[in-house]
Amino acid sequence: MNYTIHQIAKITNAQVIGEEKLLIKNIAFDSRIIYSTKNTAFIAINTQKNSGEKFIEAAIDRGIEVVISEHHYPQYENITWIIVKNTVVFLQKLAKYHFENAHIKSIGITGSNGKTILKEWLYQCLWNEFTTVKSPKSFNSQIGLPLSLLQINPSHELGIFEVGISEPDEMEKLENIFHPQIGLLTHIGTAHLANFASEEQLIDEKIKLFKNSEVIIYNGDNVMVGSKIKQLYSTKKLITYGFYESNDVHFKNDTLNDINIVVRYFNEKIIFPVHQRDEATLTNVLALLAVLKELGISNDRIVEKINALKAVEMRLESIEGIKSNIIINDSFNLDLDSLKTALQFLKEYNKPKKSLVLTDILGVNSNAEQLYEEVSELVNEQGFDSVFLIGNEISNYSKLFKSKIFTYNNTQELIDGKHITEIENQIILLKGARKFEIEKVKDILELRKHDTVLEINLNAILHNINYHKSLLKPTTKMMAMVKANAYGLGSYEISEFLQHHHIDYLGVAFVDEGVELRKKGITVPIVVMNPEQHSYETVIAYNLEPEIYSFRVLELFYEAVQKSGYDKKYPIHIKLETGMHRLGFKDSELDELGSTLAQKNLKVQSIFSHLSSSDLPSEKEFTLLQLEVFERNSSRLIKNLGYTPIRHILNSSGITNYTDHQYNMVRIGIGMLGESQNSEINKQLRSVVSFKTVISQISLVGDGESVGYSRRFKTDHPTKIATIPVGYADGIPRLIGNQVGNVGIHKKFAPIVGNICMDMMMINVDHIPDVKEGDTVTVFNAKPTLREFAEYCKTITYEVLTSISPRVKRIYVKD
Repeated sequence: MNYTIHQIAKITNAQVIGEEKLLIKNIAFDSRIIYSTKNTAFIAINTQKNSGEKFIEAAIDRGIEVVISEHHYPQYENITWIIVKNTVVFLQKLAKYHFENAHIKSIGITGSNGKTILKEWLYQCLWNEFTTVKSPKSFNSQIGLPLSLLQINPSHELGIFEVGISEPDEMEKLENIFHPQIGLLTHIGTAHLANFASEEQLIDEKIKLFKNSEVIIYNGDNVMVGSKIKQLYSTKKLITYGFYESNDVHFKNDTLNDINIVVRYFNEKIIFPVHQRDEATLTNVLALLAVLKELGISNDRIVEKINALKAVEMRLESIEGIKSNIIINDSFNLDLDSLKTALQFLKEYNKPKKSLVLTDILGVNSNAEQLYEEVSELVNEQGFDSVFLIGNEISNYSKLFKSKIFTYNNTQELIDGKHITEIENQIILLKGARKFEIEKVKDILELRKHDTVLEINLNAILHNINYHKSLLKPTTKMMAMVKANAYGLGSYEISEFLQHHHIDYLGVAFVDEGVELRKKGITVPIVVMNPEQHSYETVIAYNLEPEIYSFRVLELFYEAVQKSGYDKKYPIHIKLETGMHRLGFKDSELDELGSTLAQKNLKVQSIFSHLSSSDLPSEKEFTLLQLEVFERNSSRLIKNLGYTPIRHILNSSGITNYTDHQYNMVRIGIGMLGESQNSEINKQLRSVVSFKTVISQISLVGDGESVGYSRRFKTDHPTKIATIPVGYADGIPRLIGNQVGNVGIHKKFAPIVGNICMDMMMINVDHIPDVKEGDTVTVFNAKPTLREFAEYCKTITYEVLTSISPRVKRIYVKD
């Protein structure tokens, strides 16, 4: 994209207030992750759930000078405004014009699963055949697709774009913007099916993308898909792929268990090895091959490209480092798009100093100078303290970078140089092509070396929060509970992520938890649910907001406020007793409470209570009774106060089961971790936590021999036993030993045998083929799930998570 503001206004019928000659190359839509302000406009996107206009000030504070908005705010001086009727329609109109005037070959990928993998594989195969642009990450929606299309520049010859929908009538709008020459339909599954009347309606909607396509490539194993496409697009070139021999592109079935497999492409035979043989991978390989053939790639080159394919790692890892550093590990791939994504991720942390390790970007060839100029501009805007460049090519352009620069030929030189290990209290971003193996740098910088890790997917947390928000009114606030070290996940890391994504409140159990967050830079309001008597001075000193549940606590806290010299009304949160019989003011105390509060320099920020059984359908009558008591008593207190505080009573299961009682705020805890007692809700949530380790050793134990302490397990035949480095000191309860619990290896259950030791346990791997030392073992995530693991332990998921030892390394992932 490269337009003056005047041109943009002319294309979209927008009004300009300010300088029309300014050049715009990029449009940013999220004020939190603006990594470059040069030639960048901020678009304040308004949706049914949110208004981007409330983030205009934040964008301007970051240095933005051009704003695209539906309203003009003259109080912001020296800003150029592009005023439009509808920001989403504006973005789509501009993208449509840009795409239709680009004159490039185009591939449009839609379907339920596999879009992103196929896009990345196609890019790996085609970047050196055509100058290629692709969708960043999974930008495929009503907003994401236009932003992807606007990346096309005059040098591009091919565009590969994902197109995603989640509701009926969306695809027609997207096809109007983007009409690909080659249409690729991946697997049709259950993703988003909940919003459609049937699979047939979903298919009808997906294939609207191909209305103006010249070629349609689709999975012919799905009979309904084939029937629909042939009926609607009989005049187009249709290519089917799949496992059935009736497809134009299919495997010769008797080769699927051999080292090499044979693919039939119409009447041709193509032979190549495929190491991963699961159905999804094999299906994607067929789709990939079909597209490459359609683009005229020779069979020899196709085999060469498939052999060179790399796994698609769409993730960044955040790890606690030595010397109080945070390590952001993105050593999985490197191109300009992924560099921008990594720089956006950095914006989520508030450490003032940061350093960068960056390698050559492979396959640049003749465009090297232009590319590294763009890379250096992006890097220079971030204000890195130090930049470590690895590789001969990027080192040649070191003078373009303005930070303290170190150059190395390879990763080992960087490690041997020691400079990287002298960094303290910074964020260190590791960004490199796989060839350079900069994960070795991560190994020397990370604080904990334990092979057992707890992996926390931050994007899954955000997805789960947004799902719960979708059930609420746009004005309803949300408090995230981060007590007990955020249920064992890491209080600071989770809180910082939530703060970045504009959570309204955080909730902790004890003052120490709140103080730790304040010391590390968390500024959002923090409610302390159980403030202890001796901690009131600390509450005030760190601007924490206490729960007040009795007259004794109220009087003691007010004394502390008076002693502190605090000269404003201090915010407090009043807890009402509604039937849980734990803490809270009872209905007989409300009149006295109202008159007492009226005499004190305190402000009731919120009135709340807690549902005891909102997750149990059998207790619906009792829950409704609690809600009735809360409505009556909170209303009575509000009348006595003479003003209206925030009210909240719904927890995670309350949000999903009693949405009508959301009041002004809700509290989310286990729901943001992807857990719900409601099976239908559970399908909409994403798993957040994965507890993993590796196999230390495999031994063949003879018939009748014993395993572990006290000889509690004895073999009845020669048995293959694996030892893994995780035990009860890591949070694995001893009660799930002796074949009560299982772990997962290669997607199969392996029973735990013998007594669980402090640091180790043993598992039976007799029935698992190709198992070897160093293989990954899943303690819980997908197989077994967190809930299944909790059932082994005869407890609830909360206890499982909060029991995981601090010595287990936490890794924070964004996929």
